[in-house]
Amino acid sequence: MARNTNDRRSRRAAKEAARRPKKKPCLLCRDKVEWVDYKDVALLRKFMSDRGKIRARRVTGNCSQHQRDVAVAIKTARELVLLPYTQRTVTERSGSKARAGRAGRAGAEGAVQEPVVEESESAAAESAEVAESVEVAG
Repeated sequence: MARNTNDRRSRRAAKEAARRPKKKPCLLCRDKVEWVDYKDVALLRKFMSDRGKIRARRVTGNCSQHQRDVAVAIKTARELVLLPYTQRTVTERSGSKARAGRAGRAGAEGAVQEPVVEESESAAAESAEVAESVEVAG
C-alpha cells in the first residue's frame, strides 16, 4: 500500500507556517523615511531597550539597510550626548549594614539581616516614663 507523499508534505508545511511568526514590516520603509536623523531622539529611542542597548533587527522588524542607519545614528547621538550609553538601573538591596565586603553582593545570601522591631504605643509610653525617671534620679 503506497503512502500519499503530498499529504505528508502539506502537514509539514502547515506545521512550519504555524511555528514561524509573521515578519514585522520595517517602520522606516513604511513611513518612507529617506535617512535616519541622529537628532531625532524620539525615533531613536524606539529602537533602544530600556537599558540603552540597540534592539536587534528581528525584534524591531527593520530591514538591513535601515537597521545599519539606525545603529549609526544611535552611536552618533551617543557621542554627541543626545542619548546615554547606558541607563542607570536601581537595584533593591537589603537594609543590612552587617555585610562584610562584597560577600552579600549576589542577592545577599551570606548577609545577616537585622530584624525590624516595631514598638507598640504602650511600649513607647513605658520607655518614655523610664527615660523621665532616669532624668529625675540623676
